[in-house]
Amino acid sequence: MGDQHVSVKEAMIFSQRMAQLSKALWKAIEKDWQNWIKPYDLNINEHHILWIAYHLKGASISDIAKFGVMHVSTAFNFSKKLAERGYLQFSKKENDKRNTYVKLTDLGEDLLMELVEHYNPEEDSVYTAAAPLKELYGKLPEALEMMAIIRQIYGDDFMEIFEKSNDNLTTHFFEEEASADRAKVNAV
Repeated sequence: MGDQHVSVKEAMIFSQRMAQLSKALWKAIEKDWQNWIKPYDLNINEHHILWIAYHLKGASISDIAKFGVMHVSTAFNFSKKLAERGYLQFSKKENDKRNTYVKLTDLGEDLLMELVEHYNPEEDSVYTAAAPLKELYGKLPEALEMMAIIRQIYGDDFMEIFEKSNDNLTTHFFEEEASADRAKVNAV
């Protein structure tokens, strides 16, 4: 280990605190996420696969497994179900016949856009719990320390995709919304 000055007790206490806090946070996130996507007959893995396929613009099943933090067979099986429903399309590349790639169909992209439109922050317990911090500090928590830990565990590639998906959200999804709002204001 890097820091020999940390006692076993300190390390164990840190690990247990992280485990307990992460589990509690995940339970809230999982419930919110399931409630958000339930009307669309999706489960969390399916939604996550659609999301990753959107951001990676043609991801391999291995990429989906890696960035979705799921087993390859889970990524493949849920991708197959999404393809059967018309949301994903499978393909092989000429120069890479070993890997299977998935791409969002127009129907899959329409579904994602509809999901984004129907997201309600008031029904998201994690957001509503963090909202008072935004009022107090002027911004939502950034979780920089958590991101540093995740980078150490999953690597730079994982964090690059994480950042890319957040940038896509900011620029693509909400850029269109801002343009529509500006058009409404200009029409008045």
